[in-house]
Amino acid sequence: MTATDEKTEILDSLRYAVLELQDKMDPRLIPEVGSNIVYARKSAKTPLDVAAVEGRIVSLRGAVHPVGECTFGGSDHVARIVLTAMRFDPEIRSAANIRFSEDLAALLDMLSYNICWFDREKEPPGIQTMDWGVASCCREEVPDMILDRGAIGKEPMIRILGPDPLSVANTIIMLSSRITNMEI
Repeated sequence: MTATDEKTEILDSLRYAVLELQDKMDPRLIPEVGSNIVYARKSAKTPLDVAAVEGRIVSLRGAVHPVGECTFGGSDHVARIVLTAMRFDPEIRSAANIRFSEDLAALLDMLSYNICWFDREKEPPGIQTMDWGVASCCREEVPDMILDRGAIGKEPMIRILGPDPLSVANTIIMLSSRITNMEI
């Protein structure tokens, strides 16, 4: 497969996952900072090797709304999550961020996901949170989800990891179906 073919396949897969999220994701799962979903090239080294929704995914008038197009380099934050996870398991090429709540964390635990937590208050100086937090959770094995309860000026977050954007989107859609009567 050529590099052009790989990029086209990645963008097509990501676009399809975003359409699924638009149609089936509960907008209450979108954090204040917005969500994003990313898909990295097999040889990804920088955020420019990772496709994402430019401008993120937001809740607009009670609906899931991607702000921009799917493009390579469209995310730095969520791209760094997947790039760090790929250092530990190159098969994990997709990630997304969703809103954190204690009820959601309890649901994830009940559903038996492999979850890892990190504490932003323990972040060493001079290191970016996602690089440190994700790496600290991936040392033994890459979990299904990485959670934190936030810090001053940092929104708490759930990060979902998977091999491709449709598997990550399907996890978000399944969670959406489970929270209909929950306070998020």
